[in-house]
Amino acid sequence: MKPESGPETPATKFLRQYGVNYSSHFYDYEEHGGTKVSSRELNVDEHAVVKTLVMQDESARPLIVLMHGDRKVSTKELARQAGCKKVESCKPEVANRHSGFLVGGTSPFGTKKKMPVYVEKSILDLPLIYINGGRRGYLVGLSPTELTRLLDPKVVEVAID
Repeated sequence: MKPESGPETPATKFLRQYGVNYSSHFYDYEEHGGTKVSSRELNVDEHAVVKTLVMQDESARPLIVLMHGDRKVSTKELARQAGCKKVESCKPEVANRHSGFLVGGTSPFGTKKKMPVYVEKSILDLPLIYINGGRRGYLVGLSPTELTRLLDPKVVEVAID
């Protein structure tokens, strides 16, 4: 499935480079609207919209966490499962520097820096996920098996409601 005139971003270049079939989904981005807005605009379950969070450990080493749109990350549990002392969110400008994407448009594909990726286990059970395509207001739909193939993420169970 070729993207129907989707934008050219580092993420879409990466996906094409690895021969990934994905669909393009556009919506009107709202500042601080998050997955609630994208799921509503695209008429999909927020649980299937995956957010890409750039975080850092106690030594300020960056990492990516992929989480359901309707769940939060237990940073304490993530630190435990990742073998760190502490994990916290990066400031937006720091996240931008690591990923090369603006917050709200962060994709785990085609990041500027290679970072370890952690994925919430239940995301891999979904038939289809919607994840940022590297631009605000743009998601790509793909199979979670592609996520595993491309990113080789560490599977964690760190979701909280």
